[in-house]
Amino acid sequence: MTQALLLLLHLLAAAFWVGGMAVMHFAVRPSAAAVLEPPLRLPLMAQALSRFFAGVAMAIVLLLASGLGMVWLAGGFARVHWSVHAMLGTGLLMMALFLHIRFAPYPRLLRAVAAREWPAAAAQLGQIRRLVEVNLSLGVVVFALAIVGRVL
Repeated sequence: MTQALLLLLHLLAAAFWVGGMAVMHFAVRPSAAAVLEPPLRLPLMAQALSRFFAGVAMAIVLLLASGLGMVWLAGGFARVHWSVHAMLGTGLLMMALFLHIRFAPYPRLLRAVAAREWPAAAAQLGQIRRLVEVNLSLGVVVFALAIVGRVL
């Protein structure tokens, strides 16, 4: 039962993070760009990212705790499949990229929005978008490793 609950928490956290990036990238951002001018769009995106980033921080804690818990229940890293090691490595890279986004371009976006410097805010949002594209791709790789990695 513990293994199943850890796996459920792990999958829900991963789905929130990767699915949230997909929604923000493919639906929210293009929709906001299509209908809102920068003075409305950029504060909206900053606020949406603020809420999403809070959820991602919680998801990261859940991912680490549940993932390490499942490894521990399996007998440690020496006893798990190589795909688990690959998922952990890729996940740690995603976490590092998230931390960069959260503590570098995101605060610059907030400062530019507060100062109503729309070109600077747009540039920071563009940088965040490109980094999220990388993280979203890595997230898809982790899902592929979780499913396909076990049979390789």
